[in-house]
Amino acid sequence: MARTTVPLTLDLLDALFRDADAPCRTCLFWEREPVHRQRLDAEERAAEKEAWVSELLREWGSCGRVALVDGRPVGYVVYAPASYVPGAAAFPTAPVSADAVLLTTAWVRPDHTRGGIGRLLVQGMARDLVGRDGIRAVEAFARTGRRVPSRVPECVVPADFLARVGFKTQRAHPVTPRMRMEMRSLVTWRGEVEAAWERLVGVVRRPKHAPTPISRR
Repeated sequence: MARTTVPLTLDLLDALFRDADAPCRTCLFWEREPVHRQRLDAEERAAEKEAWVSELLREWGSCGRVALVDGRPVGYVVYAPASYVPGAAAFPTAPVSADAVLLTTAWVRPDHTRGGIGRLLVQGMARDLVGRDGIRAVEAFARTGRRVPSRVPECVVPADFLARVGFKTQRAHPVTPRMRMEMRSLVTWRGEVEAAWERLVGVVRRPKHAPTPISRR
């Protein structure tokens, strides 16, 4: 089973939700102010989400990764400067640190959960962000097990997942802590992943010189 991540595009965003029950498709919790998003119907919210991703790609650059399993999109993450994310202001642990990018959404199809796809997506995010100017960390508003359904939507990433992939609490809160992963951690992680890949390639790489034939005499 081939697994990889690729940059988020509008075509891939559409493919992710075409045949899946994904509430993220029409959710504008992060992308628009509450008053604006509440007066839109489902079709208008989907169009607004595409417009937001398009604007972010055009003005800031790569803003997400999509996980592919045998060529099929099965999950994605989205990240952006906090200035592009009006929904972040709703959290009691706001604002996001000035030196950090905000991880807003991490979603995986139900039939691919607990298979390492989430970690694969965070690794893809690391490869994308390492070396980009002015970014020292990635932060995320998390939800704990004591989530209040009417106040914290499903698109807020679970705190236990963030902790497993290397985030640490930056500002504590019983329901929505703000968590942070330093870029130096991402650099180390990226180096470990690339080193492992090099070791794997080295195992299967053919030798440069043919072996010396053994004499039959």
